[in-house]
Amino acid sequence: MKADSILLAPVGRDADVALDCPLRWRRSSRAKRVTLRIDPVLGGAVITLPPGAGRQAGLALLRRHADWVAGRLRALPTPLRFVPGAKVPLGDSSHPIRHSVTRRGPAVLEADGIMVGGRLEAVPLRVRALLRTEAALRIAPRARLHALTLAVRPRTIRLKDTRSRWGSCAADGTLAFSWRLVMAPPWVLDYVVAHEVAHLREMNHSDRFWAHLAELSPHREAAQAWLRAHGPALLRAGAD
Repeated sequence: MKADSILLAPVGRDADVALDCPLRWRRSSRAKRVTLRIDPVLGGAVITLPPGAGRQAGLALLRRHADWVAGRLRALPTPLRFVPGAKVPLGDSSHPIRHSVTRRGPAVLEADGIMVGGRLEAVPLRVRALLRTEAALRIAPRARLHALTLAVRPRTIRLKDTRSRWGSCAADGTLAFSWRLVMAPPWVLDYVVAHEVAHLREMNHSDRFWAHLAELSPHREAAQAWLRAHGPALLRAGAD
């Protein structure tokens, strides 16, 4: 769902600096009151409305907490933009984006960086295409290897442009992953892939599921901590 945008006017020490705040609305039949939270992937605020509450109540809550919202938003890491000179994490190292208007063809991963040709405005699109290709090359073999260990077989493996989750396992055995996972450290990527493959044996988070996952990946706690700390910024990478 596309977010709205509202101009916040904090009243504290930053009272003279207005802030453009992306705003997403949620309607929940289970909510008891109007609530406000920060969505680090959106880079804005989310207001949840219970039955019978109107948006004016949500806006009033947002304005009462404008200083808190502004502070949290300014503390969010700046998302990575796919522009010349930017360093894109891939595998165990970062790769600078290098652009040449005379170069032809798709973006290419070379020893000294990601080489991109064509129009400058096409650079983000071409870098995303390269990263999706790299994601497929790195994720699918790991998924098949983990599946072999557990004696299971995914129906298919798909890449998606998700902003809320890193991977999923459907009831029909389809595994799906965010292509942005390729920018995480390899051991984090491996954990996420192993997690979804383990769901092919257990479509839950029972003790049996965690036992299967431990057999596939020893990085559970460290990977979960990394994703909590760095995942939101990574999910926003290349969004422009």
